[in-house]
Amino acid sequence: MTFPLQKLAGILALSLTASFAHAADPIKIGVSGPFTGGSSSMGVSMRDGVRLATTEINKAGGVMGRQLQLVERDDEAKNERGVQIAQEMINKEQVVAMLGYINTGVALASQRFFQDAKIPVINNVATGSVITHQFKKPEHPDNYVFRNAAHDTIQAPMIVEEAVTKRGFKKVAILADSTNYGQLGREDLEKALTAKGMKPVAVEKFNIKDVDMTAQLLKAKSAGAEAVLTYGIGPELAQIANGMTKLGWKVPLIGSWTLSMANYIDNSGTNGEGARMPQTFIQEPNTPKRKAFIDNYLKTFKPKNNRIDSPVSAAQGYDSVYLLAAAINQAKSTDGVKLREALENLQTPVEGVVMTYDKPFSHDDHDAITANLTVIGEVKGGRVVYAYDTDMKSGATARKKESTALAK
Repeated sequence: MTFPLQKLAGILALSLTASFAHAADPIKIGVSGPFTGGSSSMGVSMRDGVRLATTEINKAGGVMGRQLQLVERDDEAKNERGVQIAQEMINKEQVVAMLGYINTGVALASQRFFQDAKIPVINNVATGSVITHQFKKPEHPDNYVFRNAAHDTIQAPMIVEEAVTKRGFKKVAILADSTNYGQLGREDLEKALTAKGMKPVAVEKFNIKDVDMTAQLLKAKSAGAEAVLTYGIGPELAQIANGMTKLGWKVPLIGSWTLSMANYIDNSGTNGEGARMPQTFIQEPNTPKRKAFIDNYLKTFKPKNNRIDSPVSAAQGYDSVYLLAAAINQAKSTDGVKLREALENLQTPVEGVVMTYDKPFSHDDHDAITANLTVIGEVKGGRVVYAYDTDMKSGATARKKESTALAK
């Protein structure tokens, strides 16, 4: 059977057009976080960091000649909403990877769907230690959950080290919220205290949206607490600081990284000054990469007082896009299995805002951040700064993952 040349040329043209159209299809990436509610300063900052990196990559030609397309959803910090979004992302949107998760509970409830579908997840904010260990051998020979945030078994010992060793407090209380995040963090704090031969003099719980911490604070005060260690999020942490002032009892607040949230700093005002917490990133333009990131973020999103609401969330969200792009380029594919394998063996270092990601993951270690990459920050003058001059002076030093560190 033969075709006239004109008809054959038309068929070839249609075929080539279809091929180029397919090649130019955008790469769809899911982004999920709380963009409303008490956790929103973390979620919005993370989302905007992701947007910033995506725009930069797309302007530079995209990945494999294709543009990145973000599919964003507000999970409202609710486990059930996270589950709905996960199923939608997989079955309807057909994303190649998932970025985000701010709240530990939402991550644990949602990421199992991506694990089953063999689609990588990069947790860029949630810190619950179990997150990257939810799917273990032998039941799960391969794990599709990654993270570039400082997990709680890094943070809790740092909090205790700051309180007990550096500042010499003999009696500490723990106040933690009732979520998975708060209670898992409380457990990590108690383990870290036990390692120092100590027990907290009081352990108190509070709920999300609680506005009166008087009962918990009175128990801590009557037990003789010299400092309060916290695991919660901004709005409730502000109520702790404000409650102390109302009681006329002011002792240091030392807690997880969330003491850096804008809605802690703004809602507590002068009552919140001096709070200290672990940080992977402080809004200080001490490297060219960080300066460019901060300048672009402020220019693009115009946050109040030129302060990123949650600098850690923004920076880690930004870096997660570049990690994923590097994996896609290396794999030359968006197939989930190939992306996981590429993330576990990245051949080219990725220069990020938090650090240079040089072999950040392996098959059995899906946490990019090690203890050497985290410093203590302090709320001062309505923003977070370096608590120690030594950390500030070394802030411009290139940072990489400890090669000998084991996943926690």
